[in-house]
Amino acid sequence: MAKKPRIIIIGAGPAGLGAAWRLTELGISDFTVYEKQGYAGGLATSFTDDAGFTWDIGGHVLHSHYPYFDRMFESVMTSEYFTHQRESWVWIYDRFVPYPFQNNIHRLPPKALRECLQGLHEISQKKPKKLRTFADWITASFGSGIAKHFLLPYNRKVWAYPPDKMNYQWVGDRVATVDVSRIERNIQTQRDDVSWGPNAVFQFPKKGGTGAIWERVAGRFRRRIVFHREVISLNLKKKTIVLSDGSTDSYDLLFTTMPLDVLAKKQTDIPLPAASRLHHSSVTIVGIGIAGNTPEALSTKCWMYFPENKAPFFRATVFSNYSRYNAPKGAWSLMTEVASSRYVPLPHGDIAKEVLAGARSVKLIPKGASIEDLWTFRSEYGYPTPTLLRDKYLSGVLPVLEQFGVYSRGRFGAWKYEVSNQDHTFMQGVEWVNHILNKEEEITLHNPGKVNGGKR
Repeated sequence: MAKKPRIIIIGAGPAGLGAAWRLTELGISDFTVYEKQGYAGGLATSFTDDAGFTWDIGGHVLHSHYPYFDRMFESVMTSEYFTHQRESWVWIYDRFVPYPFQNNIHRLPPKALRECLQGLHEISQKKPKKLRTFADWITASFGSGIAKHFLLPYNRKVWAYPPDKMNYQWVGDRVATVDVSRIERNIQTQRDDVSWGPNAVFQFPKKGGTGAIWERVAGRFRRRIVFHREVISLNLKKKTIVLSDGSTDSYDLLFTTMPLDVLAKKQTDIPLPAASRLHHSSVTIVGIGIAGNTPEALSTKCWMYFPENKAPFFRATVFSNYSRYNAPKGAWSLMTEVASSRYVPLPHGDIAKEVLAGARSVKLIPKGASIEDLWTFRSEYGYPTPTLLRDKYLSGVLPVLEQFGVYSRGRFGAWKYEVSNQDHTFMQGVEWVNHILNKEEEITLHNPGKVNGGKR
């Protein structure tokens, strides 16, 4: 490696911005960020539509595993954000059940409650079985009742992929485990139990949505970012890239956040395993702007999960609850997410109309409410699926790329859902810079369990 390497960063999402942030912090300026869109933020971008409603690309909430990330956030946002207590729910059997679901099964109909409780008792008395898939892990961890009523149907819906074809090593701190005695006490006292989770408290910008964070980060080195420049092809042996305007650029080190399967197709000079082994889902966002005040039943709720097929979306967020500036005066907003994939296509017809009908079906929108706005956005790459073959593919491909000075990181560059939140991916960029300059370990990429176990 050159003493002062020429660095190219592909993508101005949180991972690419994290690398650029750290380089700038260290006084290194010989780098360029190429971004195919006309804005920074990637999947953490926000949009304000013609009706005055602000939308995110999904239900982002900001909670951090890193003091370094916290310092960055505070330095760019300077207290211009709200802090919220998370209130999340599951809509099932025509009622709301607080999340975590397993702690609050006392709210279920009697038959479903009995099946869930019986399943919990069964797993507490059985010897643990050897696990192979995410579906195995769900049943072994929560029992057949909770698996049947909530976790299996919800995960089929959110991933648009069979849980019995996914690995379970990614789970980490993303799902609350069970305490049977605690659950039984909750049933006896009919007590709601909601005090769990790494995002029990989260921050959200006052204005501009989640994207406001990344616009401010990019503002620190915007002259280093070239927008509307997509990488068309790469020559790994010559260390050059060809861009959408016909120009070329060369590098000593390449930090790329483009989806790994796309990268594999855009380079042709080294053999790589078939990228078809990787799987992802797409997400279609449908935002609904509604006249009037937020209904009382939703006035304190953050987001809600929908495991049943009464609505096409797997999650809905009362987005105007995150910030009053997310909706114009005299209105409130719902933001819904619909998953699809090559296994599970989108419903036929107008997806916005399907979502609107579903929102009415599950009683999110009051009868007679005036719909002021419908906003739709589709992200082809929504979730990197942790399939059974994913880890083998990554362990075979990432080290090969690195032999040519190419480092694939970020939500879809590293393809690790377990470390693909905004803080995770930003820190993948930071840790990469520390690695190439000071040979420090890239903990987030290589040891997700350690990162998710507490503050780094």
